[in-house]
Amino acid sequence: MIDKKSQRLAWAITGSGHYLRESIAILNTLENVDVFLSRAGAEIIQQYGFHQELNAAGHRIYQDKTASSVPVELFYQGKYHGLVIAPATSNTIAKMAYGFSDSLVTNLFAQAGKTRVPSIVFACDTAPELESEAPRDNVVKVYPRKIDLDNITKLKSFEMTSVVESMDSLSKCIQQHLQQTLCTD
Repeated sequence: MIDKKSQRLAWAITGSGHYLRESIAILNTLENVDVFLSRAGAEIIQQYGFHQELNAAGHRIYQDKTASSVPVELFYQGKYHGLVIAPATSNTIAKMAYGFSDSLVTNLFAQAGKTRVPSIVFACDTAPELESEAPRDNVVKVYPRKIDLDNITKLKSFEMTSVVESMDSLSKCIQQHLQQTLCTD
């Protein structure tokens, strides 16, 4: 029997700097969180200078260092009540939308779905034109492709999955989830 009170939130970070600072700020307000970094996520955390801030929060941190994504077995053990993927790159969104599970983060998403654990995904490329933070405090214009926007629409149709498009929606959805309600954006 799974002890619901001992379950944790899983939070995955991919290789996007888009709202990375804000995602980490939300993450660091939460308790009982395990953080999963894709290979690119680990690189971007370093590149943006957030490694110390993430470590100082005291969360367990797992990195994508095994071919079979060993940490996903924690979903089968009932360790998690929810999965947050924030920020999620267009590459990760595309893989998840088409059922690929070839990295730690996409495996986490697949296993969350297979174990009926709700997922909340903050998609980076949500509008035809965006401003995004780049390393060293630069802001750049980004123009997501039609396929990127289509993949987000496809992912929104997945059961047990909430796709959010703003930091406010991400924060609200997490709070609603923590109150045991899956939200929709």
